[in-house]
Amino acid sequence: MPQSHFPLSEQCLGPNIHVEDAPAWVLELDNPYLHGVYAPTTNTNASEDNLDVIGEIPADLSGAYYRNGPNPQFKPKNRYHPFDGDGMMHGVFVNNGKASYKSNMIQTSCLSYEQEQQESVWPGVMGPFDYSLPDFPIKDTSNTDVVLHNGKLITLWYNSGHPFTLDPLTLKNTGPLHSPSKLTRKMSAHTRTDWQTGELFFFDYGDEPPYMVYGVANPDGSLKHEVPIDLPGPRLPHEISFTSNYAILHDHPLFHNPKVLQQHNMRLLEFHQDIPTRFGLIPRLGTKVNWFDCEPCFVLHTSNAWEEGDWVIIDGCRSINPMPEAKPEEGDLSHMLAYMRLEANNYRWRLNLKTGEVREGPIDDLNTEFNKSNPLFHGIKSKYAYHQYIPRHEDGGATLRFDALVKYNNETGHYQRWNYGKGVYGSEAVFAPRVGATRLDDEDDGYVINIVTDSNDWTSWCLIFDAKDIEPGPIARIKLPNRVPGGFHGMWARGEELYS
Repeated sequence: MPQSHFPLSEQCLGPNIHVEDAPAWVLELDNPYLHGVYAPTTNTNASEDNLDVIGEIPADLSGAYYRNGPNPQFKPKNRYHPFDGDGMMHGVFVNNGKASYKSNMIQTSCLSYEQEQQESVWPGVMGPFDYSLPDFPIKDTSNTDVVLHNGKLITLWYNSGHPFTLDPLTLKNTGPLHSPSKLTRKMSAHTRTDWQTGELFFFDYGDEPPYMVYGVANPDGSLKHEVPIDLPGPRLPHEISFTSNYAILHDHPLFHNPKVLQQHNMRLLEFHQDIPTRFGLIPRLGTKVNWFDCEPCFVLHTSNAWEEGDWVIIDGCRSINPMPEAKPEEGDLSHMLAYMRLEANNYRWRLNLKTGEVREGPIDDLNTEFNKSNPLFHGIKSKYAYHQYIPRHEDGGATLRFDALVKYNNETGHYQRWNYGKGVYGSEAVFAPRVGATRLDDEDDGYVINIVTDSNDWTSWCLIFDAKDIEPGPIARIKLPNRVPGGFHGMWARGEELYS
């Protein structure tokens, strides 16, 4: 392995930063997002039933935990960013007290072409962009998010790419999503499904007008509504949420200069501290957006949003430093490493529909993100959210990592915390309502589920917590048959949808 720029890699990624199931070519590259827990795995198509369980899987838990993430198949053509890794889906299926595991690569058009060529073809998000390539000037990996809609698992990409689909029970690839949109063929992470209506809220963004498209799909996948959104220029929105009557769009002051992209085929992101963050409230099937100016920040993920009289409340994680200062000693990856540090905290915005007033403030100052809540309560008042604790860069570590699960009461700011343990790193945790739960039950009546990987022995586990009290630790630990590399977003699908 070449001499490393990253002396903290072993501390961050385990006592042995190269793992046996990783492809040999990773040894040629000095990039911490290709080693340790982030190393790609050659075990890409697994299927195993009757997994070993420590503890007991609750009888009223039925469904599947899915998690998307990067797993590059070929040595990168240019500098590697984790958004560039080919998407890989992991699924832990739970029913009748037993568990099984499946995994599969997401067969994007980019991956299919590179498999034909047997080498990397597309550059990644750090550029340079190559507009001579088909479909996209950088690699569209579908590696970021996953949503279940119309009986299909839909995989999505951070930079708004072409969605692809998998069978939710087998993880077999079923091809690209035939988008119902008339204005775009792309969807960004994150789309959202309303469990009450079955509708899918989606958006797209890009470098040319219209800079954003907002849409709603019916439960059967057909288009119900869409409208172009007027923005001042190209933006980098990451999230959409909804209330009973509105969808909430994002316009943040973190964006690139299109002239630099045109002249140099590179995106140079800047955080403009003199430009407000804006949340746009649009009636679910409306055309007019009501924008609210807030303090400058960047918001990756919101937990929930709802209406209280004239007010709309948004809970989420807020970053006032989305582009931390790069460290020259980290070489040509310094800007990517800085961006991936992810400094954020739990925060609440209140927007008055009648007066336009904005009230905002922190719920807590702990560095957390990848926040989830009970999907049954999306769009109506809620108070609980489940976050990942992220050590700050100065506390050691060259990479983004999740060290603990944090359950917040957003009304009081109080939280419970369960540390994964030394050298054990988590994935995004999801809320799984117990079988038959409704909005009439307690909001935290269910379970919290995620996957962790132990860098001490490179085993991976699916952990199940009692959502009412996470501090005692998991009530069940499911041993997975192989290592699950570090990744991005997860979701829970109810057994009533999967197994009926």
